[in-house]
Amino acid sequence: MGLHKPLLFALSDAPTGPNNLITDVAGITVGHKTIVTDRLRTGVTVIKPCQDNIFREKMPAAAHVINGFGKSTGLVQVEELGTIETPLVLTNTLSVGTASMALVKRMLAENPEIGLSTGSVNPLIMECNDSSINHLRDLGVTEADVDAAFVNASTKFAEGGVGGGTGMRCYQLKGGIGSASRQVIIDGQTFTMGALVMSNFGLSQDLNIYGRPIGKKLQQIQASKEKGSIITIIATDIPFNSRQLKRLAKRSSIGITRSGSFSGNGSGEITLAFSTANRVSHFPEHELTTIQAITDDQIDRYFRITVDIVNEAILSSLTHGQTTPDRDGKPILGLSAALSSLGNDFDALTLRQQLGL
Repeated sequence: MGLHKPLLFALSDAPTGPNNLITDVAGITVGHKTIVTDRLRTGVTVIKPCQDNIFREKMPAAAHVINGFGKSTGLVQVEELGTIETPLVLTNTLSVGTASMALVKRMLAENPEIGLSTGSVNPLIMECNDSSINHLRDLGVTEADVDAAFVNASTKFAEGGVGGGTGMRCYQLKGGIGSASRQVIIDGQTFTMGALVMSNFGLSQDLNIYGRPIGKKLQQIQASKEKGSIITIIATDIPFNSRQLKRLAKRSSIGITRSGSFSGNGSGEITLAFSTANRVSHFPEHELTTIQAITDDQIDRYFRITVDIVNEAILSSLTHGQTTPDRDGKPILGLSAALSSLGNDFDALTLRQQLGL
């Protein structure tokens, strides 16, 4: 779980959470359904922000589109209302509709008032295109797979090529799911910030880890166009309001670019941030409400943490990635295998030691 060794050159000195995962934020669980057959390498990852009814007690949230080459659903309402009211589902591009239907059915079963005595529901599905590894046209994800990911949800979960990250590539190496967390003391209380990414972006030639441009040495996997994506989820129990969460989400782009990305034309890069504090009732008893929020003149340290956990989550997706065949049977190297292929190269040996590979 998490990087094998602590992140070097961090912007913040905040310590990691117990598992260095997004689930260090109390109440959050993550589940995977990994699908691997002769033709399929894909899957589903779900993030449950709480264990109670999120439709009836929504959470402050914000989305930020770094580059909009994507097909996520539900972001328009998040932008307008500043809340989320369902769990989050991550999968491949052409399975968005299937995942949405599965999530809607789950929410209908849990909330019989939807569509009758109250309005509809806003399912949040986010995606990356895994067609370089997975036979995307086979439409391999089913509603049962989404349900299975919910059943598997836990505070401890695997990273790398699992769940929605099964068929994803990062800097043309094996990418997928990665996560990280940090803890911070605020007015004598311990709070947590966590990130989870589904990494499927970047050109190998641009990969830079800890200031070492290692990607330029991976000549065998060079390419000219950026065609990937990255989905980033930021979660915290710090009582940020939706405006402040939007500011955090914007800083995720800095965490992404620290490993070398330039947010290319074909890269769908979308971030969603939410807080488990300041729940918003679907059936409020009073017209006026009172919420807590961090003062803006203290927010820089949380910007620093955001950059660190996003950067580390990406590196964690790479360090956990294992070599896997692409759609045509050619190997997509994991980071460890890619560094090993460089033999006694000084940068490769140094990075293997620094990353614990």
